[in-house]
Amino acid sequence: MRIVTVIGNRPQFVKAAAVSQRVRDRGHQEHIVHTGQHYDDELSRVFFDELDIPAPDRQLGVGSASLAAQTGRMLEAIEPVLAELRPDAVLVYGDTNSTLAGALAAAQAHVAVAHVEAGMRSFDRDMPEELNRVLTDHASDILLCSTNTAVENLRREGVEREVHLVGDVMADVALAMAPRARERSEALAEHGVEPGAYLLVTAHRAGNVDDPERLRRLVDILTALPLPAVFPVHPRTRSRLEAAGELDRLATSEGLQLTPPLGYLDLLALAADARAILTDSGGLQKEAYLLGVPCVTLRDTTEWVETLDAGWNVLVDLDRAAALAALERPTPSGPQPELYGGGRAGERICDVLDSYTGPR
Repeated sequence: MRIVTVIGNRPQFVKAAAVSQRVRDRGHQEHIVHTGQHYDDELSRVFFDELDIPAPDRQLGVGSASLAAQTGRMLEAIEPVLAELRPDAVLVYGDTNSTLAGALAAAQAHVAVAHVEAGMRSFDRDMPEELNRVLTDHASDILLCSTNTAVENLRREGVEREVHLVGDVMADVALAMAPRARERSEALAEHGVEPGAYLLVTAHRAGNVDDPERLRRLVDILTALPLPAVFPVHPRTRSRLEAAGELDRLATSEGLQLTPPLGYLDLLALAADARAILTDSGGLQKEAYLLGVPCVTLRDTTEWVETLDAGWNVLVDLDRAAALAALERPTPSGPQPELYGGGRAGERICDVLDSYTGPR
C-alpha cells in the first residue's frame, strides 16, 4: 500500500513515531508530508531526531495564519502532492488544521482516509480542535480509536465504516521513551529542580490565551503556584502574553521559570519527575497518567475522560482557587487501570492497514 502521512505539529510528530517506521517495516511505501503548521524548523528537527521518525518527504511550509486561511493553504498545497503520489490511503493524526486539510484533500481526491485518534470528543464546539476532529471522522474510511469511549462516540454519531479500537499511539511512545528520557535528559539539573518538588506547566489553547481576560486568569494561577514551576512557553502563548502586557508579571514571579519550547525527551523527563502537571494539552494529560503524575487540566472539558474517572486528572478551567486546591490532592493510591493499549497501538494500526481492502 502507498500511504501519505500528513503531519504538521509537535504532538503529531510524537504520534507518527509510533507508526511510520512500523508501516515501512511491514512493506508499505510511506511518504511523510509536513505541512509546516508548527513552523519552528529547528524544534521540528529536534523531535524528528529524538524520536527516530523518517525525515519528511515534502515540506509544505504553510506557516501561521487564521484558522480558515491556514486550512485553505494546506488544502491547496496537499492537492497536487496527492495527484502526483496517487496514494492508496492518507493517514492523519488528531485534531489540527493539518488533520482536517489532509482528510478533506484525500476525500476530495477519492483516496481512503485513515484517522488516528478518531472518535475523541470534548463536546465543546468553541474549540477549533473539536470541529476539526468531528469533520475528519465523518470524512474518514478507517477510524482508529484510542479508547472504548471514542468507539462509542462514533456509534452515537452514526459512523459505521471501519471503526477499530487500537489504543493510543502517544502511549506507545511515552512508555517506550520514558526510560531514555530519564537516562539522557539533563533537564532537571538545567532548571535546578528536584524530583517531586516542582510543577510542570504548559498552556497554548486558543480558548485560554487569545482572550485577554482568560489570559489574565491564567497568569493569576501561575503566579500563585505553591511550588517551583517550569513553564516552557509556546510561541503563540508568548506573543499573547506580550500583547497583553502580562509577560513581565510571569517573568518576575518567584519560583516560576519561563523557558523556550523543549524537545520531547526533556519535556518527558520533566513530566515524569514533577509533583504535578498543569496543562491545557490533551497529549500531556495522557502522558501524566501514564507516568503516574497527577494532572490539573486548565479546561472545563477533556477528551480523555478516563483519566478523570481514574482519579489522576481534575478539570479546574481557569479557576485559581480550584487549581490550588487540586494541587493539594493526595496522589491516587493503588494500581492504575490500563487505559490506552499497553504500548501496542502502532502494531494494531499496522494490522488494520495490512488488511484494508477498500470501502465496504
